[in-house]
Order: sequence, then structure tokens, then C-alpha cells
Amino acid sequence: MAALADAEHRLGRELPGALRQLLLECDGMIGHSAVDTVWPVEQIVEQNLLFRTDSSFAQLYMPFDALLFFGDNGGGDQFAFVQTPQRPDIFVWEHETDSRRWVAGDLTDYLGRSLADGSDDWYQ
Repeated sequence: MAALADAEHRLGRELPGALRQLLLECDGMIGHSAVDTVWPVEQIVEQNLLFRTDSSFAQLYMPFDALLFFGDNGGGDQFAFVQTPQRPDIFVWEHETDSRRWVAGDLTDYLGRSLADGSDDWYQ
């Protein structure tokens, strides 16, 4: 519980309720081919802070402030909750094109889709 409170403090925002609950039960989730379906809490903090503060990212990509990244596909694409406006939907950020598109209605839907497919590119 203290690690989650610290993470929220460092990020300057609360974690979505469903993600918070999952992280209380397990610190991340590994999917197919050892892909980080859900990152451990420390990686969530580190990745989000990096994406919001790295000056080279600011030159290459649209701002990431509205997103809260929490997992990836192992090839550079990352999954995120939309925080502004706050909603349960999951979007994928595709690193090659900087596109952001809807892939799941909530964390349960995301886990069902990503873990059931058997492929790291299930969202394509």
C-alpha cells in the first residue's frame, strides 16, 4: 500500500482504481512471450516520468500528459489509461507513428484481449 501511495505522489495523480486493485494483488503481470502486460509499480512511475520529462520525446511526439502508461507489447508500443478526461478505456501508443488509439473498454477487457489472443500484437 505504501508503494502505491508513493507512486501516486511521484506521478502527481491517483492510479485508476482497477489498476490500483491489481497492483495490490500482484506487482505487475507477465503475458505471452514474457511481455510486460502490466508493469510493476516502480516501472509505471519511471516510464511515465521519463515520457513526461525527456526533452527529446517532447520534440518527437505529441504530449503524454493525458496518458498513464502501464504496460507494453515488448516491441515499443505501450498501453495507457486516458487520464484527461479520466476514463476507464485503454489506448495503445504506437511508437513508430505516435498514434494513440482505443484497444479496450477497461482493464478487465484489456487483460482478457491481451492474454487470450496468444500474440503480442493482439491489438493490430
